[in-house]
Amino acid sequence: MNTNSARGQQPFADSLKSIALGQKEDSSKVNTYLDISKDLMQTSLDSAFLYAAKATSLSGTTGYKSGQALAVKTMGNIRYMQGNYVEAVDYWESSLKLYDNIGDKTGVSTILSNIGVIYYNQGDKVKALDYYLRSLKVAEENKIKLREAIALNNLGTVYHDNPETHDKALDYFLKALPMMEELGDKDAYGTAATNLGEIYAAKNDEQTALFYFNKALNAFQDSISLSYTLNNIGNLYSKKQELSTAIRYHLQAYNITRKMDAKLEMAESLLGLANTYRMQEHFKTAIATYLQAEAYAKETGAFNLLEKAYNGLAISFEKRKDFSNALKYQGLYASIKDSLYNTDADKKLSRLIFNFEIEKKQSQIDLLTKDKEYKELEISRQKYAKNASLIGLALIIAIATMIYRNYRMKAKTNEILDRKNAEIERLLLNILPAEVANELKEEGVATPRYFEQASVLFTDFKSFTKMADVLSPQELLAELNECFVAFDDIIEKYHLEKIKTIGDSYMCAGGIPSPDPNHLLNMVKAAFDILSYLNKWNEKRLNAGMEPWLLRIGIHTGPVVAGVVGKKKYAYDIWGSTVNIASRMESNGEPGQVNVSEKVFELIKDHYSCRYRGKIFAKNIGEIDMYFVENPETKVQELSLSHAAAS
Repeated sequence: MNTNSARGQQPFADSLKSIALGQKEDSSKVNTYLDISKDLMQTSLDSAFLYAAKATSLSGTTGYKSGQALAVKTMGNIRYMQGNYVEAVDYWESSLKLYDNIGDKTGVSTILSNIGVIYYNQGDKVKALDYYLRSLKVAEENKIKLREAIALNNLGTVYHDNPETHDKALDYFLKALPMMEELGDKDAYGTAATNLGEIYAAKNDEQTALFYFNKALNAFQDSISLSYTLNNIGNLYSKKQELSTAIRYHLQAYNITRKMDAKLEMAESLLGLANTYRMQEHFKTAIATYLQAEAYAKETGAFNLLEKAYNGLAISFEKRKDFSNALKYQGLYASIKDSLYNTDADKKLSRLIFNFEIEKKQSQIDLLTKDKEYKELEISRQKYAKNASLIGLALIIAIATMIYRNYRMKAKTNEILDRKNAEIERLLLNILPAEVANELKEEGVATPRYFEQASVLFTDFKSFTKMADVLSPQELLAELNECFVAFDDIIEKYHLEKIKTIGDSYMCAGGIPSPDPNHLLNMVKAAFDILSYLNKWNEKRLNAGMEPWLLRIGIHTGPVVAGVVGKKKYAYDIWGSTVNIASRMESNGEPGQVNVSEKVFELIKDHYSCRYRGKIFAKNIGEIDMYFVENPETKVQELSLSHAAAS
């Protein structure tokens, strides 16, 4: 059993900033205290804390702000190593304010990451992810490569514990590792390498796992983080049933952590030992070791480690026929597991990641607001110039015929402007939904919106490239346009929203921008109307000796974010995994069929008969079941079309 969870970059791994030569004597003294504190972290955390406190006091008295921020952060680092998370967070939040006041973005990003590590160790992945994303945002905006790499590594740890999200964790770790290697930060590199090794170990790729573990050992050298890698190597040998070797690695890790009184790391090492003793069927020794690990996990508030200790105790007591204690710890295990892994938390994690990506698009959307302000300024200037001209004309022109001519000219201009405005209004409504267009006109910007439930449909013509080779460009465009115009009419009939066409692919959505409880059923009805139209259209083509156009349709439902992007050519678009899965439904479908996901099937099965088709694999999502939606009327038309083609 794997006793370790993937690790975020440890707070105490941050190197002390060098202080420029020529600073005042008191600043040098602060620097000296901090250097002594750093050295003592390897032997006595209490002594290290005293010197960090001296540096904090002296820097506060002398007004040495950067030194004070670093000293307070160091105090938080030491309390973290001692497992005192409450005080660690207090010190880090104070340090965060100091870094923010002096504009030190590296310090701000570091502290946000550190606080995220504590929430992760306590099992609160939602808060951990929030702090990691904030740290990443500061690092990206200020081009701080090391902090960006560490934030990416920490984001990977959030997805590490659940095997279903291992691919997502790998994406983050593999992005972070080369950045850390390039920057030369050995401790950061070792952490990311160990995380990668742990993922490959879970995938039973022992050779690749050991490759990354050995890279981590070379990087860590004498760091306390060395215990993390040693424990993982011990776990790997436990899986291979080489238990004596596994115990040797776990004991080596435990001795390093005990020497430094690092309680969190001690709990991890003890869990590795206890698991191996249990595999040797030394249940009494295993139970005693699990109880030690439980005590340290409780003291540090590491609920993810506490969960593993309870599980190991429940199994060990059951093996010893002590069913009373087995039941007790099984209950504790189930309770803490429910709190660590729940659907609401997973949804919040997805929402945070999604919002973070959308913020990157916000800068494009903000251009609309600036454009509106510029237009309003130009209109004001034109109004001022127009009014000035009218006043001047009123003073100069006294003859009635000239006034009449001026009136007629203005009337004609207003008539032209009215026609132009009407034309612009019509074009805008052709491009954007009415609700979004009105918001854009009134506010100058259309705010992106999150929709909890929307349905997305994709269509695509089979062998379109071959048809394009046979037909002239004019013929191809005319026939494709005829189909898409018909599709537009069907979509409008069922109150759905056309999103865009991409080549021969057509995309629409339901439930946006105005929520509609019947959007999914309307989407399925629209799909069958499209197939019905195409069947009749193809019958005419077959009678004329022409090849039929065969269409695949895919539908999925779920959350999306919708908004307007672009500066010169507005486009209403949607984003999210729901869009990607709908596209996969279409590409894995068959001509003349409506292929839907399991989620759609569950929502429409009381209204339509469906036929199970099997599974497909979607990156970052996993396996998805697919179904064909049966429709008697469409089925008859398909048979008729098939017969005509055969003759």
